[in-house]
Amino acid sequence: MTEKSKGFTRRQILVSSATSLAVGAAASAKAATVVGTPAWIPFDRNGPMHYDTPGWQFFTADEAREVEAIVEQLIPADDLSVSGKDAGCAVFIDRQLAGEYGTFARLYREGPFTPGTPAQADQSPLVPQERYRIGLAALGKYCQAQFQKPFSGLDGEQRDKVLTDLEKGAISLEGIDAKFFFQQVLGNTMEGFFADPIYGGNRDMVSWKMIGFPGARYDYRDYIALHNQKLDLVPLSIIGSSAWNKKG
Repeated sequence: MTEKSKGFTRRQILVSSATSLAVGAAASAKAATVVGTPAWIPFDRNGPMHYDTPGWQFFTADEAREVEAIVEQLIPADDLSVSGKDAGCAVFIDRQLAGEYGTFARLYREGPFTPGTPAQADQSPLVPQERYRIGLAALGKYCQAQFQKPFSGLDGEQRDKVLTDLEKGAISLEGIDAKFFFQQVLGNTMEGFFADPIYGGNRDMVSWKMIGFPGARYDYRDYIALHNQKLDLVPLSIIGSSAWNKKG
C-alpha cells in the first residue's frame, strides 16, 4: 500500500488556484477610485417611502382628522412653536404606521403574551397599526356617548378632560387599555415633533429651531474652538437641506 501524500495534490492546487482567481476577479471588478467626497443617499440600502408624498398612507380621512385633533391638543400652538398638527406630527405617525414600525416587522412577535412589569416595558400583543385602529374607534365611541361628538368636535376644555382621563386610565375603552393607548399616541407625537423632517414631522425644523438644535450636520470642527458664543446655526436635515418639508 502506498503511503498517502502529505502535501497538496495536483487537483487540490488547481481547485485552490481557480478559487483564488475567481475571488480576485470579483474583488477587482468591484474596485473603484473615489475622488473627493462620495455622494451619500439617505437609506441607500433600504429606501424609505416618500414621506413628502401627499395624502394619508395608513389612516382613513376620519382617523386622520381625529389624530390631528389629538396631536394639536397635546402640543398646542404658542409663542414658541406651531401646534403638533401644524408641525406634521400626524403625518409622521401615519408614515410610521404604513411602514415596518406599524407591524413591528423587525421585532420578535411570538407568544406567549402576558402582562409585564414596568421594567419589562411593552408586552402588548397588538402592533401599532392595531393600537391606533382599535384605539381611535374606541375613543370615538366614548366621545359620542359622552358628548355626542367625535373628539375633533370637542372644545379645548373637553379635549383636555378626555386626554387627562386617558392618561390616568380613568376611561374604559373597548378593546384596548386607555392609559396604554394614550402613552402610544403621546410617545409617537413627541417623536414626530422632534424627529428629522425627512420622516414627515418637525416641519421647517420648527422644534429644532425652538431648542437651538443644529440638526444632522456632518462636521463641527469649525465651531469646536468657539466658546461662549451664540452660533445661530441653521438646522440641517439628514438630506442636508434647511428647507426640507417646509411645504408640508
